[in-house]
Amino acid sequence: MPIRYEPPSPRDLRALKERLNYSGQQMADLFGLASKEQWRKYSGDGAPRSMSLPMLFLAGALLHRTATVDQVFDWCREVGATIEIKEALPPQVPDGEPHP
Repeated sequence: MPIRYEPPSPRDLRALKERLNYSGQQMADLFGLASKEQWRKYSGDGAPRSMSLPMLFLAGALLHRTATVDQVFDWCREVGATIEIKEALPPQVPDGEPHP
């Protein structure tokens, strides 16, 4: 299943931090980073790193633990990411049934 992904901008990530009212260390913990200095590498100015989809998805899943996968992807989009999921495989069919 191909996924087209464009990460949220550093500005989007700073806005998320503000919206959550989290410290730099809390944001680092949410995204699975070692320290607030690592967080700044994604949210800072200059030549910031791009936030990977797995890291962004992890943060969304941790914030919304009962959400479905689609709901977490929607959250990622709300944060500023572009995510397009293209169905490449036919739907799964239970074992023993013929494929359409």
